[in-house]
Amino acid sequence: MEADLVWDEPFCRVRRDGYEICFLPDADVPLDEIDDVDMWVTFDTGERWSGTIHTLEVVRRTMDDRRRTGESLGGRYFFVWDGLIVRDRGIPAMVEVVDELVRTGDYRSVFRDVGPEDTDD
Repeated sequence: MEADLVWDEPFCRVRRDGYEICFLPDADVPLDEIDDVDMWVTFDTGERWSGTIHTLEVVRRTMDDRRRTGESLGGRYFFVWDGLIVRDRGIPAMVEVVDELVRTGDYRSVFRDVGPEDTDD
């Protein structure tokens, strides 16, 4: 995967056959430790899908924080409209999951269709 990964600050891009996965990771976190990240899948056709990927640990921390603050019924629920929860942290592990979602077509149910990129500047 390293050969496909391009660091184009602030983005981390992973080129695949027919699409690209673009992550917006925190700059001070090593890529293999990322546990919460916004991302887009852009197909060569121009189709674009966005999402936020969280690990189970991030969800647990968020729910625990909300228990303390009283938000979300005292931390009893968590939701994100275009969210994906994964077991393992790190861009490489997340790329594996996104690749599988693209392979199966399930990305259409998980991520949000954001339409084609506006190329008129």
